[in-house]
Amino acid sequence: MRCLVLFLVALATPLNAQGFAGLGTTADGFAVPDPTPEFSFPTDHGPHPEYRIEWWYLTATLQGADGRDYGAQWTLFRSALAPREAQGWEAPQLFMGHAAITTPDLHVSAERLARGGIGQAGVTAEPFRAWIDDWHMTSRAETGDDALSDLSLSARGDTFSYDLNLSATGPLVFHGDGGYSVKSAEGQASYYYSQPFYRVSGTITLPDGPVEVSGNAWLDREWSSQPLSENQRGWDWFSLQLPDGGRMMGFGLREAGGGLYTSATWIEADGTTTAYPDGALRLTPLGTHSVAGRNVPTIWRLELPARDLNIVATALNPDSWMETSFAYWEGPITFSGTHEGRGYLEMTGYE
Repeated sequence: MRCLVLFLVALATPLNAQGFAGLGTTADGFAVPDPTPEFSFPTDHGPHPEYRIEWWYLTATLQGADGRDYGAQWTLFRSALAPREAQGWEAPQLFMGHAAITTPDLHVSAERLARGGIGQAGVTAEPFRAWIDDWHMTSRAETGDDALSDLSLSARGDTFSYDLNLSATGPLVFHGDGGYSVKSAEGQASYYYSQPFYRVSGTITLPDGPVEVSGNAWLDREWSSQPLSENQRGWDWFSLQLPDGGRMMGFGLREAGGGLYTSATWIEADGTTTAYPDGALRLTPLGTHSVAGRNVPTIWRLELPARDLNIVATALNPDSWMETSFAYWEGPITFSGTHEGRGYLEMTGYE
């Protein structure tokens, strides 16, 4: 309970003022990203306690041996009370874990809250391991390989569980300017890179029993201390698996006055990236769905003219609402038009 109270005290006030997790608050003595980042691995796969906010965020589009489509999510969020390190109960790091499974007619999720420094939750860079309670993301990579190139993943809730193995078939990719991802016209930014090329195999278990699954997954790594501007209220984030083996990431950050700040990364099948600035990606909601008392857009048109992309993306399950302390929508999508495939959509800040 102490962990829960501390986490809510740390985040509740900026959450109410900002719309999602206080991401537009001031840096308040925490470090801020430098426009010319220099990443170092495996160190940067681990935590960055001098920054306020960080996450290890994995989404997977899966197909079961039963022929059904599934989605899976595993996320560990770190939030700091102060920009310092300490051990035991003096450690200022708070952790929140989210896990979910989605099918066309079911969405189940679970949450864990923990204090860092006492063994209940944390992240180590070498060997790489991220955990909260009995949920874990653990490296299985051989010596000399990138620590995130081969992972085992597990989580469980009251009505579901999964155990998955992930093997990367391509390199890490860096968004924005070499991993410096600008989020607003005022210049707020984060460090942001991904491993978007996982092949997945394993087992998920729902009330009707276990099923073997396989598919693709995408891991996002991001950290900052003030990634949004004061007037931004939430975002719509898309990851797409393209027919030629490439990938695309795109997001739109919604402003209080109705404005939108966008960004996109086009990722070739070999991992070569092209970053697209604000305005290059067009996001148009085409249909909404009522879920948890909110009208949420679950059908979208995405246009990136520079790549001749013009698609309509549709939620696999429009009821993919995360019933967690900081509620949001997260689930798999399918898309068609100039390109066809599967992907994932996250939407925050809808009230």
